[in-house]
Amino acid sequence: MSTQNITITDVIPRDIRFPTSRDLSGSDAMNPDPDYSMVYVTLKTDDPNLCGYGMTFTIGRGNELCTAAVHSLKHFVLGKKLSDFTTDMRGFWRMITGDGQLRWVGPEKGVIHLATASIVNAVWDLYARVEGKPLWKLLADMSPDQLVSCIDFRYMTDFLTPDEAREILTKKSATRQEREARLLKTGYPAYVTSVGWLGYSDDKVRELSKEALAQGWTWFKMKVGANVQDDIRRAKIIREVIGWDNKLMMDANQVWDVPQAIDWMRQLASLKPWWIEEPTSPDDVLGHAAIAKAIAPIKVATGEQCQNRIIFKQFLQAKGLQILQADGCRLGGVNEALAVILMAAKAGIPVCPHTGGVGLSEFQRHFSFFDYIAVSGDIDSHALEYVSHLHEHFLDPVVMQKGHYMPSQKPGCSIEMYPKSVTEYEFPNGPQWKK
Repeated sequence: MSTQNITITDVIPRDIRFPTSRDLSGSDAMNPDPDYSMVYVTLKTDDPNLCGYGMTFTIGRGNELCTAAVHSLKHFVLGKKLSDFTTDMRGFWRMITGDGQLRWVGPEKGVIHLATASIVNAVWDLYARVEGKPLWKLLADMSPDQLVSCIDFRYMTDFLTPDEAREILTKKSATRQEREARLLKTGYPAYVTSVGWLGYSDDKVRELSKEALAQGWTWFKMKVGANVQDDIRRAKIIREVIGWDNKLMMDANQVWDVPQAIDWMRQLASLKPWWIEEPTSPDDVLGHAAIAKAIAPIKVATGEQCQNRIIFKQFLQAKGLQILQADGCRLGGVNEALAVILMAAKAGIPVCPHTGGVGLSEFQRHFSFFDYIAVSGDIDSHALEYVSHLHEHFLDPVVMQKGHYMPSQKPGCSIEMYPKSVTEYEFPNGPQWKK
């Protein structure tokens, strides 16, 4: 099918929230009672059988702000042909992030950038559907020149130039098919976060760890940061279950300042954490670098709230992270995620995308598959986060086999939800919010 004659006729954002605070799923030291939420965007077209679906992720209050921001941005795509964008993806992204007035409430960060991602991701979803490919395959089939043409390199060229990005992609071009075949056969390694939410009891942590181990998981993550003795006790429980050959990661969700992070992690070091995630403010590049230097060989991971490619560039320049956890909803969508993946490849840093939220596992897996096939070529030091809840609301949910994500084969970005779920969980009038 050609994109030439498809016109976007409407942009519909919906405020969708799931009451996960009721059972403390998703709870951590900084966010004790999250309601996993999303701005769910539908792009209608003049083809009644073809829509694009996009999302951005929040944890409840404030989701209405992102929903409203979509209305401020939708004029950029209304009435446009899809081909207006697909023939110049860099120009499309620069247009939607570069408005002379809207940039004042960013630029390229915060509520306006989250809303931007939902529209950008919906355009890519529509593009992939038209091409009849899942997003990962659409990207993996692009030539190095095509991929480079999707990226706005402004503010990046002191670290990564278009020629360097093209060279990285070209080096892996000849062997892409081999990695795609392996991916289709064995899947992509994942780590499980669902065993260690901070609000769970010791008994629940123990039982969930046992279940995950029996299911074939080898990488486990727990939340830390409220009380160091509690963290030590809970980490010992997990280690008793999973042993010492499997990986254990920890996540503080930004709750510490720099000296506290160093002290806390030295107390937890005997439990052999492979990384500490978000040990301090997500904007503190030099603080992360100081922590990384002080607690080595424990790695520092961050990025789920890193707001744009420029801050990621600085993290890489300052050696403030050893694991990069980009989020294609916190960033301005697919185009900017590609930029960050390529910068990480230049730095030799594994990309382990953030998926701890509704819809993120479905969406973010596409970036990991693409990264392995076309960019890093590395599957051993990379892993994709997995949480076990809310997948049933999506038409193309994740499929796991022995702790591995199996590649989606359906066209698009895997964001489309069942209409019943949209109706049930729309805030504030959906039936689930009337209980």
